[in-house]
Parts: sequence; C-alpha cells; structure tokens
Amino acid sequence: MASFPRKAAGQEALPSGRAFFVAGVVLLTIVGGRLDAFAQASIKGCEMKEEEAMVLGEEFGIAVGPVDEEIQKQLKLQRAEGVVVFEVIGGTPADLAGIKVGAVVKEIDKIDIKTMSDFGCALQRAMKTENFTVGTYETADPSDPVGWGVNFHFVRILKD
Repeated sequence: MASFPRKAAGQEALPSGRAFFVAGVVLLTIVGGRLDAFAQASIKGCEMKEEEAMVLGEEFGIAVGPVDEEIQKQLKLQRAEGVVVFEVIGGTPADLAGIKVGAVVKEIDKIDIKTMSDFGCALQRAMKTENFTVGTYETADPSDPVGWGVNFHFVRILKD
C-alpha cells in the first residue's frame, strides 16, 4: 500500500489556497512572458513608411514624429527611441485616453516602439481590437524635465 512521504521536522505544507495562488502566479508569469513575445512578433515583417505612420497617428488623434537627437537632447532622454507627440486632436481616442503633447510613445499594446514604423504597425494592429493600451514616457510638469515617468493610457475606439 502506498503512503505519502512524511514531512521532515519543522517543514510545513502550504495551505491549499496558498498553493493554488502560488501556482497561478507562476503560470501567469510564464504565460505573460510568452504573450509579450507573441505581441512583439506580431509586427515582425511589417514595414510602414514614416508618412503612413503619421497619417495613422492622426486618425488615432495625435500628430507624431520620430525621437531624433535634437528631441532627445531637448527632452533629456537617454536614447533617441520612440515617437514624440507634437499635437493631440480634441475629442479623439488619443485625447480621451489622456495622451499629452510632449509625451514619448514607448509601447502600444505590449509592443515596444522604437521607430515610426514600429508605431504605425503596432497602432494599425491595436486599432482593430478597439481596446488597447498606450505606454508613454512623460513629465508631470513640462517645466521640470527631471520628473519623468511612465504612464499607461487605456484606449477605447468607439464605433458608430
């Protein structure tokens, strides 16, 4: 007859609720990492011209451009990566989500944004879903470029 191994002195088993919680966290961590990789892979092979990405940005509600060395110095960024917001069009999904002028778009729906092509491809994919997130790097006070932080904006595309 089989028996369960005995616990060593001072060793306790996790209560079943806690064990399920720990297992769930481990599973979500593994799955979450794979979903991030899947999201990034979903734009591989997508090439979009800068002008096309700008038009798509305007449809979303923002006028954007690449973060070049001049903007990098002006905003005191570590790298010339991402897409900077020059204008937000009122009443658009970008405006309703709270995206601000001067913000640097770094992520769209878990896809890293380094170039205008990344921005266009990720935005094109995300807008089809009607609900997505935009991660921006922005300052709380435009006169204080030291106080930068990451914000996540939840976007909902409303259909007529």
